[in-house]
Amino acid sequence: MKKQIKLKVNGFEYDVWIKTHWTLLDVLRDEIGLMGTKKGCDRGECGACTVIMNGEAILSCLVLATQCRGKEILTIEGLARDAKLDPLQDAFVKHGAIQCGFCTPGMIMASRALLNKTPHPTVEEIRRGLSGNLCRCTGYIKIIAAVQKASTTEEHR
Repeated sequence: MKKQIKLKVNGFEYDVWIKTHWTLLDVLRDEIGLMGTKKGCDRGECGACTVIMNGEAILSCLVLATQCRGKEILTIEGLARDAKLDPLQDAFVKHGAIQCGFCTPGMIMASRALLNKTPHPTVEEIRRGLSGNLCRCTGYIKIIAAVQKASTTEEHR
């Protein structure tokens, strides 16, 4: 049996019919069609599914979609504005912080949540902010450099 809920994602409201056991990750990808949020481990261990809900980085594979009613959800697709990348996305590109790209959306969303709370984080704060996000391609050096660069960008949001 399905239940209708409203979700606010990237500033848009969606009416979706879901089963009550579906996660936010499943609804974002399979019902709304936002494929940027990646399904990695599906157990909350890799961070590939990180989105921002009410200003907090969350693992969308661990949150039931029904728990998200009335909350503001931001995915990787919602960061760019007016066809212009978010400064953090731009920094990831310019610093080569993208390898295979699978972890990148989760890394960016965790970093965006960090920068929104701590506009000029230390390297240790960046490491802590990204501690739940795994990347198997890099040594995190370019990722940390990208977050540092974005923290100094005047356009920083």
